[in-house]
Amino acid sequence: MAFRMTFIAMFIISSIIGMGWGLGSLTPPVRAQTPRFSMSTTLPQAPARALPSARVRVPEPSALAVRYHESGNVLWAIATIWGLALPAMLFFTGVSARLRTWAVGIGRRWYFILVIYVTAFTLVLFAANLPLDFYADFWRPHAYGLSSQDVGKWLHDELIGLALSVIAAALLIWIPYLLLKVARERWWLYTWIISLPVLFAVSVIEPIWIEPLFNDFGRMKDPALEARVLALAHRAGIDDASIFQVNKSVDTNELNAYVTGIGSTKRIVLWDTLIKETTPAELSAVLGHEMGHYVLNHVWKGLLLAGAGLLAALWLVHRCVDWTLHRHKARSGVANASDIASLPLFMFIFGMVSFVFQPAALAYSRHLEHEADRFGLEITHDNHACATVFAKFVEHDLAYPSPGLLFVLWRSSHPPLAERIEFCNDYHPWLEGKPQRYSRYIQDPQPGPSR
Repeated sequence: MAFRMTFIAMFIISSIIGMGWGLGSLTPPVRAQTPRFSMSTTLPQAPARALPSARVRVPEPSALAVRYHESGNVLWAIATIWGLALPAMLFFTGVSARLRTWAVGIGRRWYFILVIYVTAFTLVLFAANLPLDFYADFWRPHAYGLSSQDVGKWLHDELIGLALSVIAAALLIWIPYLLLKVARERWWLYTWIISLPVLFAVSVIEPIWIEPLFNDFGRMKDPALEARVLALAHRAGIDDASIFQVNKSVDTNELNAYVTGIGSTKRIVLWDTLIKETTPAELSAVLGHEMGHYVLNHVWKGLLLAGAGLLAALWLVHRCVDWTLHRHKARSGVANASDIASLPLFMFIFGMVSFVFQPAALAYSRHLEHEADRFGLEITHDNHACATVFAKFVEHDLAYPSPGLLFVLWRSSHPPLAERIEFCNDYHPWLEGKPQRYSRYIQDPQPGPSR
């Protein structure tokens, strides 16, 4: 998702809406300047049995990339531990109970007590997370040359994220806590049922009203490039998707594109850095991947996985909360799960459950990304452009091509770059007289005008 939310909002959205995770981000960042070529308004058709270009080797990571990768693993471990320790400390030390008592004295009525508590609690978490967020999201990217964002823009985005967190909390927090009062043994099931339409609604709303709060989304500035994108989209059977160019250069030197939205809100978004830094062939390879996500229904599959995972997670949370409250009610000052002061306990347990589920969710994400790579190759027939794009990530963006098993299991939503480069080199069934897996989705390119 484009906007950053504090941990409290992530819990509320996760527990009420679903464990949604972003889908469609093709790659790690790319910053390298590449040769520019004129772009025709139609995509040339690859010869049916053309020989593939020379293999693209997997670049060796630079010493700086190795340091970035290794320090990133340390930062991830610290952030993960802190994200669990903070709500645990607030609950088990009785801070949450004292905050609830303060909210009761001000709000008096049940709903207003919830809103006052959750607003104050969100502010506490925001302040406690701010130093680590500043280091991870601003200082460190600048230290490694990966960001162009000024501190004012960073703070602007953080404050917008905070405001969205408070609004989301005020609108949604009453749902599970009402269910905890009136349906103590089935609240987790009813919360899950309610979460499904809310999850769908957020998927529709987020690209239209939330993402533009952080960056400017507009039509592509190059009409020839826009026509090229639309021609490729037509070949993928996507004739009603919106194409947007977003000014991510104010935030980052990285390169990316993604597909998002459902139904009439579906859109293909290109960062302006992507347009600046890639050749026409490489851009087509990126967009072919992104269109594959839509054509292969990856958004819907991701939502189904989120729904299934949420059901299991809520049931596990339900089982663990009562056990914990029974043993620590004197220490925490919280006796019932329906007490709003139990919120950090829910956050802590939900975070633990999500950590356990993370490898399965990421494995499924890597599978979808691999199939989107396959679709991109089948629609472009350009192995070389696909492989060179991924090679650039290694050479210019401090991306580590062959991370270890633990990194892949708990951090990697995409296949390792070394695997993706080799797949781009080796996958060309159209040259071997073999059927393409997704040929039924792809239309033959229209011949360009005579020149």
